[in-house]
Amino acid sequence: MIASRFVRIDETCESGVLARIVFGDTSGRPSIENGVPTLHLDMYDDARNGFAEIWPAAAPIRSGTFNDLVFAHDDEFLFCAGFIPSSDRYTDATRQAYGDAFALVRELGFPKIFRMWNFIPHINDENREGLEVYRDFCRGRAVAFEEDYASASGMPAATGIGTWGDGVGFYFLACRESAVRHIENSRQTPAYEYPQRYGPKAPSFARGTQLGDALFVSGTASILGHETMHAGDLHKQWGVAVDNIAHLIGSQHYALRDIDQIKVYYRHATDLPSVTKLAKSAFHPDANIRYLKVDICRADLLVEIEGIASRLHRSD
Repeated sequence: MIASRFVRIDETCESGVLARIVFGDTSGRPSIENGVPTLHLDMYDDARNGFAEIWPAAAPIRSGTFNDLVFAHDDEFLFCAGFIPSSDRYTDATRQAYGDAFALVRELGFPKIFRMWNFIPHINDENREGLEVYRDFCRGRAVAFEEDYASASGMPAATGIGTWGDGVGFYFLACRESAVRHIENSRQTPAYEYPQRYGPKAPSFARGTQLGDALFVSGTASILGHETMHAGDLHKQWGVAVDNIAHLIGSQHYALRDIDQIKVYYRHATDLPSVTKLAKSAFHPDANIRYLKVDICRADLLVEIEGIASRLHRSD
């Protein structure tokens, strides 16, 4: 089974690491650093406050590049990262980057994408057409899914969130043969079925993906059906988001105490003490949690939460 760890931003990777994502104060194209595919994301104003996420591997690793993508894989799992340069319109470049990613998984024989992350600059601003940047990105992503991944294993769990850098950074995980099951939440409209009021193409992701013992929880916010709930109220938005997660994972017989490797994205710096207190109350005392102050995919959302549920995390 594949699992991640949060480490210090300056910690040197040991051998046997599939990927390293640096949540620091710079961003740019991914590269292979000391043999490890590495993506830098601008998520903090001071790198000393940042962290790195690493994905260890259990078998010999092969790494390389494909067009503008970097990748690494062992016998079972593939990591891939890419970067879309800053633009006043992202649709075409996103479609191309995702198309390349889908071509890579086909070529290498890892057809089952089970988790994706997207970090989008100026996510709530408008592009040159007057379309919100997130909706611009979603349009290109949706076309790539429709044209290049329609016959594959379905839309995976994903996060689409802001970044302080310029350009879209993204990464994903895929597998060869493992059973993958994408899961929806009965409290929420599937994102890919959102009405057109949310953009010309709906977001392309599932609420969660089950892989073995692990349930990868997508970025989750205060949305019921397809409507934002409690605009302007952090505590109530947090409550809906956590209830959404509990309902999703509860349907697969997990509880909130089973979630680890949690990222909490919050919009306003003044909310950090509150979200820290709320997170420590909601999740297991030993859960690894990181907090990132960035914009959220909807302008009226104040907080978003992701994590990985696993019974291996239980300590009680």
